[in-house]
Amino acid sequence: MEIKRNILLNPGPSTTTDTVKMAQIVPDICPREKEFGSMMKGMRDELVKIVHGNTDEYTAVLFCGSGTINIDICLNSLLPEGKKILVVNNGAYSTRAVEICQYYGMPHIDLKMPIDQPADLELVEKTLKENPDIALVHTTHNETGTGLLNPIRRIGALAHKYGAVFTVDTTSTYAMRPISVYDDNIDFCMASAQKGIMAMTGLSFVIGRTDIIKKSAEYPKRSYYCNLFLQYDFFEKTGEMHFTPPVQTIYAAKQALKEYWAEGEENKWARHTRVFEAIHAGLEELGFRNVIKREWQSGLVVSVIYPDDPNWDFMKVHDYCYERGFTIYPGKISTTNTFRLCALGAIDKQDIEDFFKVFKEALERYNISIPIIYK
Repeated sequence: MEIKRNILLNPGPSTTTDTVKMAQIVPDICPREKEFGSMMKGMRDELVKIVHGNTDEYTAVLFCGSGTINIDICLNSLLPEGKKILVVNNGAYSTRAVEICQYYGMPHIDLKMPIDQPADLELVEKTLKENPDIALVHTTHNETGTGLLNPIRRIGALAHKYGAVFTVDTTSTYAMRPISVYDDNIDFCMASAQKGIMAMTGLSFVIGRTDIIKKSAEYPKRSYYCNLFLQYDFFEKTGEMHFTPPVQTIYAAKQALKEYWAEGEENKWARHTRVFEAIHAGLEELGFRNVIKREWQSGLVVSVIYPDDPNWDFMKVHDYCYERGFTIYPGKISTTNTFRLCALGAIDKQDIEDFFKVFKEALERYNISIPIIYK
């Protein structure tokens, strides 16, 4: 079967291999069969090992949904009665965590910081010191809206210094940037299959400390479907998801994990870095500017400022590129008009070089000045 290959430069879902796509074509199976449960058990162990966790101490719990479901699950499941959450917030996805706290009515501190700078560690420590009832600290590793990388290792160390659990949204870094739950002081991290492991949308997973999950059985139950202990406990007792899993998506994820291990952590990160550098080279040649200082970027997302050109029209440029097999993505900053180019998925340097040929054609087609104009 010939499948048209599109280069997705959006922050997920990512470009997938044909072998991952084809892995979804399997004989129908009831997901309550032992054969299917055994496959999920093996995947859960592999997901822990990607972040160098010991499966005697950490586990992976699978859920149906996009990456946001993981934030919901961790925050609503891991907050004890009478305690509160500290959200270290310098971007759209940490803001999403704050909104989840608001929707559940959970006590929390929204520690807002500039969206174009790494988290202020002194302010984080000051807040922890002044609020001994903080039981959970949450932040985002790579703020996907901007490409800003947060110093999670140091935030996690502060959380542990003051007796709090540390949860980190690694949706857009997991299986791309090397992560160690031990070195990075992570109690819980999370991702979804359509990002770093380069599989399909619909499967997400939380990787975290088994002892804390068991302890959370005593915490208030704020959700039925999105409760971490209930899902973990059902897996442990039956080998199955509590509710119907996305069967074909899980087969694709199994194949994607096979390809992850074949490529290897270091080689995969080196490839993402090649793509990231090629994105920067193409943008610099055209004269585009970034939102985030280069040294603060995650190495996976580049947030680009719109030019000050009356002929610039993002949707026209997007459509021109899309028709030729390349997808670019709008930004997620309320105060600045931006678009994003991302180094995710099964792509390499040559794909980026091919993209910039098309992108430059689009600029020329719509009479957008090259080099790009900024006032």
